Amino acid sequence: MKILIDIAHPAHVYQFKNTIQILRAKGHEILITSRNKEITLDLLDKFGMDYVEVGIYNYAPLRKGIEMLKIDYKLYHLARRFNPDLLIGGVGNVYVAHVSALIKKPSILFNDTEHGTLQNLLSFPFAKAICVPSCYKKSLGKKEVRYNGYHELAYLHPNYFKPNPAVLHEIGLSGDDPFIVLRFVSWGASHDIGHKGLTLEDKRNAVKALEKYGRVLITSETPLPSDFEKYRIKVSPEKVHDLLYYATLLYGESATMASECAVLGTHAIFCDYAGRGYTDEEEEKYGLVYNFKNETTMGKESLEKALELLENPNLKKDGMRKRKVLLKDKIDVTKFIVDFVETYYS
Repeated sequence: MKILIDIAHPAHVYQFKNTIQILRAKGHEILITSRNKEITLDLLDKFGMDYVEVGIYNYAPLRKGIEMLKIDYKLYHLARRFNPDLLIGGVGNVYVAHVSALIKKPSILFNDTEHGTLQNLLSFPFAKAICVPSCYKKSLGKKEVRYNGYHELAYLHPNYFKPNPAVLHEIGLSGDDPFIVLRFVSWGASHDIGHKGLTLEDKRNAVKALEKYGRVLITSETPLPSDFEKYRIKVSPEKVHDLLYYATLLYGESATMASECAVLGTHAIFCDYAGRGYTDEEEEKYGLVYNFKNETTMGKESLEKALELLENPNLKKDGMRKRKVLLKDKIDVTKFIVDFVETYYS
């Protein structure tokens, strides 16, 4: 089978990495296309994954619209030459859906973000199947395929991920040293217009309070204020999951990173006005993520919860215990994707 997989975001590199390796090992021909968004191309290069670049990511609405047309055009001509039997895309991937309809070939989208209204409106009508976690809070009708897992279990399931403690030595830590990772996002997605998450004051308050409990490390999609630079994480991107595994706590605005921490057994504080079905479940069912959605109070309330968690001397042990319950409940998502792709086309 010939399959085109379009990568639109750094998280999608991880989501489909193992799937691509397995499908190729089974004899399927894979064409990877990608956009230059943040560290996406760097990750593809790091993992030795061949790809064709089809555009860049723009945050400005007008430029984003123009770039969408350019990417559709490039992807359409690539797809016509490659002539895939099937096209696959991740969250918010309107390009795969559009091009699949134009070349009259089926497409499968993998989505877990309920509030991506515009992206969903532009993509769902053209896709043949939309795979979502069982905790997804919207009904998508006949195209919907639910599975009992999270996207993050496609690459952080124990079948694929083994933490490497060497990352700690790179930043001058030992296995017993507490540290807190802070993650700030750009708020540049179409569904984030009008929202800004944690304020700069919230972030400064968090740094000041959290560093009393351990070393503070910051990762950010946007440039950091000069007083935050000394906290910036200085390990290569592909090692961040090792860091999250050993972290005492995650505090920030990234749903993906909060869920990554949950499946790794690290408690996470997640601040976002919209929330997600999967982070809600990771709080309600497993107690590994704590969601704060009120933009007026999230800074104060989320920090209070973070400090409460850090007062627990058994926080890491509790997280690993909860992780065992989660992993027992959930499936190997890469195996699901491979099986579904092969079954779907056959």
